[in-house]
Amino acid sequence: MTNLITGAEFERLFATFQHTAWRWEAQASYHEPYELEPLEMWRRGKPDDLAWMADWLDDIRAATADGRLFQRVRLYPEPPTEYLRWQENVTPANVEAGEDIRIVTADQAAALGLPDHDFWLFDNTQLVQMHFDASGFVGGEMITDPGTVAQHQAWRDIAWTHAVPYWQYREMHPARGAREQQRPGQEAGAVRRTPPPAP
Repeated sequence: MTNLITGAEFERLFATFQHTAWRWEAQASYHEPYELEPLEMWRRGKPDDLAWMADWLDDIRAATADGRLFQRVRLYPEPPTEYLRWQENVTPANVEAGEDIRIVTADQAAALGLPDHDFWLFDNTQLVQMHFDASGFVGGEMITDPGTVAQHQAWRDIAWTHAVPYWQYREMHPARGAREQQRPGQEAGAVRRTPPPAP
C-alpha cells in the first residue's frame, strides 16, 4: 500500500471535483468515531437532529446548486446489519440534500463480480481506494494505473446500471429503522412507518 491521504488533503477532493463524485460503499458496517454517539442515540430511541453531519449536507447542497453531482451505490446484505438499519434514518437527509444514492444487494453484487473494497471516483478519472481498520477510515489510496482505473470505471457502470434508487428500494423493502420517515415531496401525514429500534 502506498502513502494514504487523510485529513485536509482528502477533504480537498470533494471541494475541487468538477462534475461527479461517485462512491462504491461495500462494507456492511463502518466504525467511524463521529458516528458512535448518534448510533447509540438511535439504539436508545432518542431523536437526532443530524447536527453531526450538517457540514457534509451543506457540501452536498452547495455542489448540487453548482451543478456537480454526488452519487453513491451502497451494497446491502439481506437482512441488513444494525449499522445499515440505522443508516435508514440518516440517508433521507443525504438524498434530500441532493445526493443520488442507490442500492444493490449483496447477492447481486456477488453475481455481478463487484469488488469488496470501497472507492471514490472523481470526475471519472481520479480513483481513490478507501482503507479501513477496526477504528474506522485509515486513508485514501490514490491510484493512477490506467488499467486499474478502467476496471473501477467498469465496476461503477455495472453497479450504477443494476442499482435501485434509494426510495424505490425502501418501497420494495419496508423500513427497518427506528422512526417514521417522510419522503421529500410526500404529503404530511403520509409518512413511511418503521418498526421500533435496534449508519
